[in-house]
Amino acid sequence: MSGRVLIPQDVAETGKQYLRERGYEIKSGSGTSVEAISHDVADCDAILARTAPFPSAVLDAAPKLKVIARHGVGVDNIDLERAAELGIWVTNAPASNSNTVAEHTLTLILALAKKLIPAAAAFRAGDFEARNRLKGMDLEGKTLGIVGMGKIGKLVATKAGIGLGMRIVGFDAYVPADAFPEGVERSATLEELLGRSDFVTLHVPATPETKDYIGKQEIACMKPSAYLINAARGEILDETALIEALQAGRIAGAGLDVFREEPPAKNNPLFAMENVVATPHNAALTAECMERMAVHAAMGIDDVLSGRTPQWPVVTPRNPRQR
Repeated sequence: MSGRVLIPQDVAETGKQYLRERGYEIKSGSGTSVEAISHDVADCDAILARTAPFPSAVLDAAPKLKVIARHGVGVDNIDLERAAELGIWVTNAPASNSNTVAEHTLTLILALAKKLIPAAAAFRAGDFEARNRLKGMDLEGKTLGIVGMGKIGKLVATKAGIGLGMRIVGFDAYVPADAFPEGVERSATLEELLGRSDFVTLHVPATPETKDYIGKQEIACMKPSAYLINAARGEILDETALIEALQAGRIAGAGLDVFREEPPAKNNPLFAMENVVATPHNAALTAECMERMAVHAAMGIDDVLSGRTPQWPVVTPRNPRQR
């Protein structure tokens, strides 16, 4: 095949090589602003997209564009409605990062349970007696509440249940009880799950319906000894409500890989809290996962430009643009 693929933000070489081997020309972007992408995309047939914004202004500036392939899972940075109107396919890579993000979620849970960050900091500062002051907890027998039982939620359930011996409770308004993994108890309501869990981990997508999905009212349902984990999207958690709850001691702590503003402000109160483990939205950024995301996005581009139905469609236009 032939065609020009815009890559505004660099991806793993394996993904670019996949495209070159199939005859595509790669165009590196000049920037990640709407203006830069709008300029760069004018002569392109496809975009391999990461986290830069792709609003209607970008799509309207791309008369040849036939597919946007998301490097990862979340597509909240793409105007899906406008893409459908213009006949542009949107694909993502849901099989690429599920296991990686599930592993990172367990890392956050373990770090909080073992007080790993404050203990390591105290030890490095010469405070050996921190070992007697900073008592961690065993995870075996503790209850993990999983909000969102998609691919990542199910993997977290399996790893935490079988690997760590945790009791698993799940809630998902869109997943029927018979689709829950074996060993996962289905909670009837979100509030019930929040009230029962020692750890709550969020695995729902960012949509208009899930904005501030966990807010002041929901946090109030949690036990004072419970921890909240978010490695999904910053928009689903009311960060102000979380900060207030942590400052007041209404929950025990939090593990966060995503934030409402990224990068967060340096004076974000969460960074000053010893009971918060914060990582820079890198849950999926292992070497192996970056390669999978690049290749799977490239596969979506090749599928569309070769006239095939893509394996992971997000937007299937009624009248796709033709080559």
